[in-house]
Amino acid sequence: MQDLSVILATYNEEANIAECINSVKDIASEIIIVDGTSTDRTVEIAKSLGARVIVTSNPPIFHINKQKALDNAKGRWILQLDADERVTKELAKEIIHVIEMNEEEIEKYETTLPSKRLFARHQQLLENRDGHIGKEGSYAAFFIPRLNYFLGKYLRYGGVYPDGVIRLVRKGKAQFPCIDVHEQIAVEGKVGWLQHPLLHKDSPTFSRYIARNNRYTDLMAKEFAHKHLPKNIKSMVEYMIVRPIQWFVLTFIRHKGFLDGWQGFVFSWYSARRFAVAYLKYLYI
Repeated sequence: MQDLSVILATYNEEANIAECINSVKDIASEIIIVDGTSTDRTVEIAKSLGARVIVTSNPPIFHINKQKALDNAKGRWILQLDADERVTKELAKEIIHVIEMNEEEIEKYETTLPSKRLFARHQQLLENRDGHIGKEGSYAAFFIPRLNYFLGKYLRYGGVYPDGVIRLVRKGKAQFPCIDVHEQIAVEGKVGWLQHPLLHKDSPTFSRYIARNNRYTDLMAKEFAHKHLPKNIKSMVEYMIVRPIQWFVLTFIRHKGFLDGWQGFVFSWYSARRFAVAYLKYLYI
C-alpha cells in the first residue's frame, strides 16, 4: 500500500461518494472525509467503504473543512478530491509513479509532459489572477488537469480545459488560507503538473448545474458585499452588461466554445450571466 492519504470534504454527497472512493481505494493508504453534518446517507456510505469520517459543521467557506481533512491526513503525500471527481486508472498510475520519484526524476518528468505548453499557459493565467503559485525548493505539490462533464459530454474548449487544480501535495507543505471561496491552496515549495486528467462530473443534469450556479452566485454576492462594491450606475453597467459580454466572447468565440456544440453555448451563456445574477443579488443584501 502506498504512503498516500486521500481526503475529501463533503455535504450531502450520497449520489457521488461511493464512485469517488472506489476510484481511489486501490492506491490510498487511508481515506479521510470531513463531513459537514450531511442529512443524507453520505456518512453511512463512506464508512461502509472504509473511510474514516469526521463529522463537523458546514461552514460557508468549504475550504475550512478541506483544511481539517488535510490536518488529519497521515500520509507522506495527500490527494485532495471533491466527491464529484473520479480518478481514472491512468491518473492513479501516474500519481503513484510520481510520488515514488526523487527530485531529479520529477524534474526530468516535468519536461516530458505532452501538454506542458498548455499547462504553462493555464498556470500563467491563474498567477495573473491569484499571484505567484508555489515557492522555490523541492517539489511540494502538483496541478492535475480536469475534464468537466456538462450535460452529457466532457468539455474541451471554451477555456474549460485544462482547468488545473492543485490536488496532490506533500504533507506539511500546503494549506488552505480559508479566506475566499476562489482561493488557491498555498504551497511551500515548487508546483508541477500531472498529465492525466481528473474526471469532474459536476453537472450531469441541468437542474444540478443551475443549483450549483445559484450557490456560486450567492457566494459572489457576499464577496461583493465584503469588498464594499459600489451600488451605482457604473458598477451596474460593468456587472450587468460589460463583464457578461466580455466573458461570453472570450469563452464561446476566442476559446472556441462553439466546438463543444450546444453544450458549449449553454455553458458560455450561463457562466457569463453569473456576473449579472450575482450583482442583482448583491443589490438586495
